Amino acid sequence: MTEIERIDRAAAYIRDIMGDSDIGVVLGSGLGDYAEAMTDAKVVPYDEIPGFPHATVAGHAGELWAGELHGKRVLMMRGRFHSYEGHPLNDVVLPIRVMARLGIKTLILTNAAGAVNTSFAPGDLMLISDFINFSGKNPLTGPNIDELGPRFPDMSRAYDKRLRAIAWETAEKQGIALREGVYAWFNGPTYESPAEVRMARVLGADAVGMSTVPETIAAVHAGMQVLGVSCLTNMAAGILESPLSHLEVTETAERVRGTFRALLDGVIAAL
Repeated sequence: MTEIERIDRAAAYIRDIMGDSDIGVVLGSGLGDYAEAMTDAKVVPYDEIPGFPHATVAGHAGELWAGELHGKRVLMMRGRFHSYEGHPLNDVVLPIRVMARLGIKTLILTNAAGAVNTSFAPGDLMLISDFINFSGKNPLTGPNIDELGPRFPDMSRAYDKRLRAIAWETAEKQGIALREGVYAWFNGPTYESPAEVRMARVLGADAVGMSTVPETIAAVHAGMQVLGVSCLTNMAAGILESPLSHLEVTETAERVRGTFRALLDGVIAAL
């Protein structure tokens, strides 16, 4: 079975159960409950979708939800796949490519990230304006899937300017203090070292994390418009004396869940 056949097989299975959708959303660590805001939702565990890998990280439920939200048909991933779990990158970006084959043109990526910019604080929400790939990996490595996109896609506008403007307008209307900055992808699963964080800051990063960039690359390759939003759950290593933990990540994400949901609600309603 070729890769495009694998993608189309998963897409056909999802379409038969859930129908078509207009918008795709990936919910990161601690943010999965947002899927419950949809009405008439249908739920399929990842394990039941042909070709989908198994999600293993706490805070990632491993379920695909589809339903109505603010008059739109929305497909949401409650949890994602990461390279550090041992998944090859074609598995990490499989759901994004499936969304593209389902006709979804707008993708909202969310994540929990560590703040590198010392003027930011835990609990801030940050629009992603650009990315830095520190992993040395790329999901487009290998033969190009011509049915999805070109061999050499342009990444100069990876995060859609119009979608970012909608997010800013939503934040202003709702009084949400929004940040904007560059997200740097480190592979993990270790948190970045203090020296790596200093390097990332010097090179222009405002936040660091272990996801989102491969999904962004695959989405742009497939012609999707992407909005990225990070929940800054902690200060990155070396900024404060306290050690980092996944519990801190999920607790902070839980604390700002209402604000995050309000921002996503406003964006989706305005699309």
